[in-house]
Amino acid sequence: MSELDQAANISGGDEFGIWRNHESRHATTFGPAVYQIRLRCMIRRPTIIDVAARAGVSKSTVSLVLQNSTLVKADTCDLVHAAMTELGYVYNRSAANLRSAKVGLIGLVINDLRNPFFTEFATSAQTAFSRAGFATVIANTDEDPEIQAQVVVSMIEHGVSAVVISPTYGQEAATFDPLIRARIPVLQVLRRADPTAFPFASFDYVTGGRLATQHLVDLGAQRIAFCGGLQGRAITLERMSGYLEVIEKSGLRPLILNGRSTGTFGRETAGILLHQHPDCDAALCFNDLVAMGLMAGFSAVNKQVGQEFKLVGFDNIEDCTLVHPQLSSVNCNITMFADDTAKTMLGWLQDGIRPADETRMPVELMARMSSLGVS
Repeated sequence: MSELDQAANISGGDEFGIWRNHESRHATTFGPAVYQIRLRCMIRRPTIIDVAARAGVSKSTVSLVLQNSTLVKADTCDLVHAAMTELGYVYNRSAANLRSAKVGLIGLVINDLRNPFFTEFATSAQTAFSRAGFATVIANTDEDPEIQAQVVVSMIEHGVSAVVISPTYGQEAATFDPLIRARIPVLQVLRRADPTAFPFASFDYVTGGRLATQHLVDLGAQRIAFCGGLQGRAITLERMSGYLEVIEKSGLRPLILNGRSTGTFGRETAGILLHQHPDCDAALCFNDLVAMGLMAGFSAVNKQVGQEFKLVGFDNIEDCTLVHPQLSSVNCNITMFADDTAKTMLGWLQDGIRPADETRMPVELMARMSSLGVS
């Protein structure tokens, strides 16, 4: 039995008999695509998926139009309303209210909210999404892949519209396979754990390492260390590669001390440099927390940063200008990056514009007294 005959039986035959008898007229009036959608809608009540198919937009865009959101362009709203009229779609607002907690919800999964760099990203992104009318749920994974997998699955179960993730490393399948199956927009930021499935946005870390190391070479440093960053991690290799490039070009010997990207590790590294590498006169650190730990370790033995030892951090968090001497750092404009991330994700959600597979934002060196010398 054809779909047309099934519909006639379900409807009692009368109403659908009119459609059958005037098939050509309806097909001509509405067009073949609309006619087929309307045939299906005679069998069941039309849904927003049918409306989205007719209007040529995403399901999320139809949802925003039904919420009278100002985020959708007027001509797009007109297309959606026209499709609703053609298909006979009626918005069940009371049912939608029961689901309202799931509408316009963005998941932010962050690897380490104790690090001010990631905290600033999360708060700035949350603010940007809020300005656009989206709520956010933020989860800190504390660099634990099991926690990461747990919160991602929970977010999917609670109906998030999209996920922005700064991932931790390890057990990637447990996190990313559910996201693939969920078929929602997912954007990796700042670190990349899955190299193929989802777009990635970050900073030009390689150039940052190059700028910082060249700055130290230009200041006359002869033995420059790279401190921090777990060995073998992609983000460590990126930040270190610019350093290695300049070291080799300058005819110097590399000195690499990898480890956790914390102030505690930085303080411990100060002792290692003092006792095992007394000739080391400068360092580029994986991030500002490691650099500030180094400063604390040197301060404890009255070694003067800026004069006896030149130091550059990475990320340029707010505390760089609050410590003494002020810390030179590779500036990654995280507030601008967060705003751009939100804009990119909203474009994907509302207009179906998938971002490029990889996007890099430029960086710059902020030279301060920790490398230039205390006046």
